[in-house]
Amino acid sequence: MMRPDKEPFLDKGQHCRICQADCAQIRLGTRHLQVSFESTVPPHPTPTPSPPLQPRAGRSVLALPVMRAIRPGQPLRWLRRGAQDLRRCGWMSLLHGLVPALFGGLLLLLAHDRFWLLAGAFSGFLVVAPVLATSLYAMSRALERGEAVNWRLIASTWTQWQYSRYAVRGGYWSLVRFGLLLALAGTGWVLTSAALITLLATHPIHTPLDFLRHVVLAPGQPLFELWLTLGGLLAAPIFASSVIAMPLLLDRRVDVLQAVLTSWQAVLTHPVALALWATLIMGLSLLGFATLLLGLVVVVPLLGHASWHAYRDLVDASTLPERLPPEKGA
Repeated sequence: MMRPDKEPFLDKGQHCRICQADCAQIRLGTRHLQVSFESTVPPHPTPTPSPPLQPRAGRSVLALPVMRAIRPGQPLRWLRRGAQDLRRCGWMSLLHGLVPALFGGLLLLLAHDRFWLLAGAFSGFLVVAPVLATSLYAMSRALERGEAVNWRLIASTWTQWQYSRYAVRGGYWSLVRFGLLLALAGTGWVLTSAALITLLATHPIHTPLDFLRHVVLAPGQPLFELWLTLGGLLAAPIFASSVIAMPLLLDRRVDVLQAVLTSWQAVLTHPVALALWATLIMGLSLLGFATLLLGLVVVVPLLGHASWHAYRDLVDASTLPERLPPEKGA
């Protein structure tokens, strides 16, 4: 069956002197031990390469839309287009500014002697404003498509989530969830602002004049600078997360994470243009507050319509699925 061959060790490159296919060579030290088999040993089969790993079920690649190229001064065109939409929609747009103006007036009436709380409440309005403008985005989209702008459009915009299945990826509940996140952020800023002013102000802050004297113009105390810094640290990431997130969530079937990442992508791609846009939003909002809230009647719908045009100019959403109407399960 098998026999050892005591031939000396063969140098590298030489062939076995007895056979080729029916032997197995085992080299131990300097000796060559050859074992012969009665049957020919079949050659080893070529190993089959392993198939590529497949992604886990239920997970998909997060697709982000392409950013369009814009000019640094493009936000001024957004305001001009927003003003055109405001004129075309008329009082239905102005109603979106009248509601927050009345609500702010009610807060001012009830808490006129607690300006330490109102300062955070009014500035926190900017955080939740993208949610309040949802139907303004829908109105601008309808004008863009040549559709009718009426009460039915506004009502369906605010109630479509009731028809949505919660489990559907990118369903209308994404708008609700993102709105709740912004509301929590706004509430957090109101509480932070109230605590900061109450604890660090040298005198009680009851009126706007007290705020001006003991916070803004307080000698030797950087309370106002600290208040602005904390507000900026909160406002900057919220602006970057929401600048086009709400219009995108309204227009396309995406989830909250996709919308937020797309919004950040827009800010990082066009930092100069969107810094100008943030400045315009802040300046116009301050103008609305400075006019005893009356200016909000025009400022809110103007910025809402303009934000839709900002989304359309910044994002090429053609690769994303459109949001279906509620009767189709959206």
